[in-house]
Formats: sequence, structure tokens, C-alpha cells
Amino acid sequence: MPLSRVLFTLLLLVASSTWANAELPSPQGPVILEVSGNIAQTNHGDEAHFDYAMLAALGMHEIATHTPWTEGLIRFEGPLGRDLLEAVGAQGDQLSVKGLDGYVAEVPASDFFKHEVILALKMDGERLRVRDRGPIIIVYPFDQKPQLLTEQIRFRSVWQVASIHVGESPDRAGKRGGSE
Repeated sequence: MPLSRVLFTLLLLVASSTWANAELPSPQGPVILEVSGNIAQTNHGDEAHFDYAMLAALGMHEIATHTPWTEGLIRFEGPLGRDLLEAVGAQGDQLSVKGLDGYVAEVPASDFFKHEVILALKMDGERLRVRDRGPIIIVYPFDQKPQLLTEQIRFRSVWQVASIHVGESPDRAGKRGGSE
């Protein structure tokens, strides 16, 4: 690995804990995730773009679980969804998660905080490729919380994630203006 790439990765590790209070770095590799909407931290116009190294620098967490779309116990690794939301200063309660194939799921932002949801970048130690449902899969801890094995949560478990838009749920948007 070139020295410049090592230094950049170290910089990301140090910076990741302060992204909520400082400007996001620019991606050095191919962008694999775009975050838009009600966010405070951006690095590409009014969006936040992330490459693999930036997402990994948020901290890799592991979930070993069975899923409705895989066979056997699988070990997924990636940053916690809540860490991504904190890094971009997300200020909404609803996420529109879009896959490379155009599939869109509406996910309450609270899921990322209540359920230790990860943005999986690896499966069984291997970096996810598009043909493996990558580069990013939203993974809920199904084995740890069997109550999550519902059709609703399965639809929120988007694979081939390309973008996340942070907004407000229709219920909340209608209550703005001090009527809450």
C-alpha cells in the first residue's frame, strides 16, 4: 500500500470521531455511498460522498446472523448505521435507502439506533462485490433480535445500497411549525 494511502487511512481514523463537528474529508477512492437531504456535514455540494476507506474509518462492527436471503450463519462487517448518521449530522427521522437497481426502502432513522444496524461492507471476511449484493448491505441483527424477522424489516434490509436520503416522515413533516 503506498505511503500516501496509509497516511490517508490513518487521517480518516483520527478524523472519523470528529466528523460531526468538522468538514468531511473528500473520498480518495471510488464513491460507493451518497448521503443527501437534511445533513449538516457535506463534502460534495450539498451531499456527503463516501468511499470504502471513509466508511471503514467510521469503525467496523460485526454481526453474525442468519438472514432471509442467505444460507447458514453469516458474519457481516461494517460501520454502524448510527455512526454514519452522526458523521453527516443527520437531522431527520426517515431514511430513503436506494439500491443500485432502483429499489427504494423507507427506513426509520430510529432503527439505526435501536437495533445496532450495520452497513455491511464485508461478508465472511470478504469485501462485498455487486454480484454479492454489495458494495453495501443494510443488516439487522436477526439472530440477536428474532422479533426483527418480519416482512417489514426484510424490506428495509436493502442490498446494493447506493444512496441514503435523510428526510422527515410524512407524519412529522405535517407537525412542523410548533404544533407538536
